[in-house]
Amino acid sequence: MKVSVNWLKQFLNFDLPSVDELVEKIGAQLGAVEEVTDLSKRYHGVVVVKVVECNDLEGSDHLHVCRVDDGGVVKDVERGDDGLVQVVCGAPNVQAGMLAAWLAPGVTVPDSVDTDEPFVLEARELRGTKSNGMLASSRELALGDSHEGILAVDKDVAPGTPLADVYKLDDSIIDIENKMFTHRPDCFGALGVAREIAGITGHTFTSPDWYTAKPSLPAVASEQLSLRVENEVPALVPRFTAVAMNNVAIQPSPTWLQVALAKVGVKSINNIVDLTNFYMLVTGQPLHAYDYDKVKALSGDEATLVARHPKPGEKIKLLNGKEIEPRAEAIMIATDKQLIGVGGVMGGSETEVDSGTTNIILEAATFDMYSIRRTSMAHGLFTEAVTRFTKGQSPLQTLPVLLKTADAMGELAGAGLAGQIIDDNHLNPAARERGSVHPPVTVSAEFINTRLGLTLSATDMQMLLQNVECRVEVSGDELTVHSPFWRTDIELREDVVEEVGRLLGYDQLPQILPRRDVKPATKDELFERKQALRTRLARNGATEVLTYSFVHGELLDKVGQNRQHAFGLSNALSPDLEYYRLGLTPSLLAAVHPNLKAGYDQFALFELGKVHYVDEWDETEPEVPNEDDHLALIVASSDKQRPQGAAYYQARKYLEQLSNELIDELVPMADFDFKSDEWGRQLTAPYEPQRSALIIRDDVVWGVIGEFKASVQRALKLPKYAAGFEVHLSLLHLPQPGYLPLLRFPGVKQDLTLKVSAEQTYLQVATAVDKALGAHTLEDTHIALEPLGVYQAKDDEAHKHFSFRVTITGLNRTLTDKEVGHVLDAMAAELKQQLNAERI
Repeated sequence: MKVSVNWLKQFLNFDLPSVDELVEKIGAQLGAVEEVTDLSKRYHGVVVVKVVECNDLEGSDHLHVCRVDDGGVVKDVERGDDGLVQVVCGAPNVQAGMLAAWLAPGVTVPDSVDTDEPFVLEARELRGTKSNGMLASSRELALGDSHEGILAVDKDVAPGTPLADVYKLDDSIIDIENKMFTHRPDCFGALGVAREIAGITGHTFTSPDWYTAKPSLPAVASEQLSLRVENEVPALVPRFTAVAMNNVAIQPSPTWLQVALAKVGVKSINNIVDLTNFYMLVTGQPLHAYDYDKVKALSGDEATLVARHPKPGEKIKLLNGKEIEPRAEAIMIATDKQLIGVGGVMGGSETEVDSGTTNIILEAATFDMYSIRRTSMAHGLFTEAVTRFTKGQSPLQTLPVLLKTADAMGELAGAGLAGQIIDDNHLNPAARERGSVHPPVTVSAEFINTRLGLTLSATDMQMLLQNVECRVEVSGDELTVHSPFWRTDIELREDVVEEVGRLLGYDQLPQILPRRDVKPATKDELFERKQALRTRLARNGATEVLTYSFVHGELLDKVGQNRQHAFGLSNALSPDLEYYRLGLTPSLLAAVHPNLKAGYDQFALFELGKVHYVDEWDETEPEVPNEDDHLALIVASSDKQRPQGAAYYQARKYLEQLSNELIDELVPMADFDFKSDEWGRQLTAPYEPQRSALIIRDDVVWGVIGEFKASVQRALKLPKYAAGFEVHLSLLHLPQPGYLPLLRFPGVKQDLTLKVSAEQTYLQVATAVDKALGAHTLEDTHIALEPLGVYQAKDDEAHKHFSFRVTITGLNRTLTDKEVGHVLDAMAAELKQQLNAERI
């Protein structure tokens, strides 16, 4: 946002500090200053002269020999006896009696000041005639693009007056970073910045009389130009104001207007377009002018403006020459037949105001900031209007700005109102009545002081806020703040706190170190648990990975999970990141094949992370993502390095290292009826029911361990040896390590093989063996039970053989084989009764 210091002075009734002090103040309390440009250096030595004589140069069809009067202010220049200076000029508009800008020899051309090679003028001969410097055009003066003629000074000043004094070019342009004003659309106009500068310097600001939320509408004698406005998208266009004007005289803008625009980098087009830009720069409210006759020619019975979405296949050619097919959700301005503009972004070329225009439609509207931003990005259209509309302009300022601009067009272009002011207003009636976007905010002085560390009275705060035209009522310690109609950001008590702190100056806040508690910080239980799990798994050879929380929909399909239960992202960065994941297992499975391909033959991967799911099957669930913390682990081995045994048991070893309690709660997956447990169905989707087990509590699935379906193996190119588990993190509580003295005596190992019914599962047999061994063990001994294998003879499908290795170690003596044998005999006898197990 570029701001002219001289422009600001026009709205202020006090003397501004120096530019350096002003920049420091703005940076501290308003917004970061990116650059300061001193225009006075650019126009040093440029003076106004009067062309006394203008004669054609002999032998040339366009050059003129001019003799100019500079009042004798320029030194060291060749003059005639009458004190006039000779200058050769080729401009077609040069004539005797006019005032022009003269660059004497030794003066740098303003347009080249900021370039790598500044152009310094000197006296030189043109076709044998000496020219002392030049009479400059708008382009050479860096005041516009016009190079067809010299700049005609349109103010009655004495020859020799510096051009900078005539048009207030002894100025500084302060460029404030746009991001600092993201929530302050009013500060995208000079009026708003001037108001804020008054506030932060402790002065009261008063807006011009015409800038009011409820302006008086001018009387119109008769409706000479018929105009109709329709709004099909009131939610996106809360207010649309327009008026038809006639008797418009299109011509170049007066120099003061061209200069005002050029200072802040806006090109001059013509008097009508320039006025729309000028008042946009004053108030922050963009405006647009249409050629009325062109609009009428593209309409039906009467000139019509319609705010709507584009129809399929519609295209529009814009003012910049670019033709686009607008996105389906864009806000478009159209007649009742075709598109003529992209609302809030850019007008169409078919209704452009040009030199032949005699009637216009002036529009000032408010558009949805989010829609404008999406349209701008979709089509690569970035304009001054877009910059302002994407900050959320107040709908309450469209009408006063429209009326003021129309009045200025009457003065500069002879335009008159040719119809009633059309105000299509969909703003909340309460907001219209009170004249502000948000209701008043009531807050106590104590609330503000507590958060800022101040001791201001309610009256002190009232003065600060009233300086920027907030209406404040004080009752005891309470303030009721009525925000002005151009403010869209004062909605909460905290907004008032921020406003008071900023206007006072954050450098005025007391600098007191916070009290520090010497007590150690309370440990986060979840963080500590995660760290312990990482440590335990890493020590057992597993490698932690961190994958995205979002997955491709195809990955959900491959593992058998339902996309309907996953939250989709409307603005996904890529198709690979379009859904919240329902579990960690699919992400880990997707990493198996790339690691095998990279040469890692055996590995275990684990991840701690969050999962999200939609409970569409449960109407009591909130309409927000269910979020859980999970731990998942995958073990895999290439076929050439495949270990003996089933991968399931390798995964189970890792789970046993984390919680023995969970092993006791395992239920064969094939035996579980999911019924209404749709979440459990999604979690276990990748696992093969016949080779997996569930962790069940209260008839709810909390975890799963097992091998994977053949379809999943094929889809993700998994090796045959692959298994894993996924479990809710709240179930994992690592036991506190206990003390076990080193075993000083040798242990006695004996193998035990039991023949049981084929219907018995390993879990049932192993659990029974462990309990029986604990019931018949010797005192002061340490027992270790290790599974050896499961065998089923081809000719005996009715039975299975389960083999275990039992190691019993005495804590204070060496045991004998006989003692251990008695234990196993007693255990086998009990297992005979429980499982009808036969010891082999």
